[in-house]
Amino acid sequence: MYAEYMPPERREDPVIQDPHRLVHCPAAPDSLWVQHHNGVFRSTDGGESWREITAIRPTKFGFAVAVHPADPDRAWFVPAVKDECRIPAEGAVVVARTTDGGSSFIQLRDGLPQRHAYDLVLRHALDIDGSGDWLAFGSTSGHLWLSGDQGERWQLTAGHLPPIYALRFARL
Repeated sequence: MYAEYMPPERREDPVIQDPHRLVHCPAAPDSLWVQHHNGVFRSTDGGESWREITAIRPTKFGFAVAVHPADPDRAWFVPAVKDECRIPAEGAVVVARTTDGGSSFIQLRDGLPQRHAYDLVLRHALDIDGSGDWLAFGSTSGHLWLSGDQGERWQLTAGHLPPIYALRFARL
């Protein structure tokens, strides 16, 4: 990982990194995903080394990440505009999904606002259930979306709530 806002000699210093969210795959605990201030990174060796994931679109910045409970190559992110504006890129809420360990991403938009959207998804406001099929995320604008098909289609389940900072599926 690197901190592009630091002088070159401190850029890779592990003490000054800014990870927004770190998750691991329960079925493969050494497989880690990080949504970092400077992008998305992945480790397959328990954090000993990290690889930057550059294929994510529309931006590499964001806060939230979720990984499939049984497939370490499948992960979801909700991209946003970095620093300057902190809203979804291009005013459209998008969930970016990879199924190949970050080599490529699909933008999932069905059921999500695509114009004039100001829904920022924070670090702990995206979750996946134990089956790996259901995802949910909430925004700082107080909207809550749910998908039962790994993000292919989303449904707004509640709107105009207070800002949503965290949500979790009940683990039984």
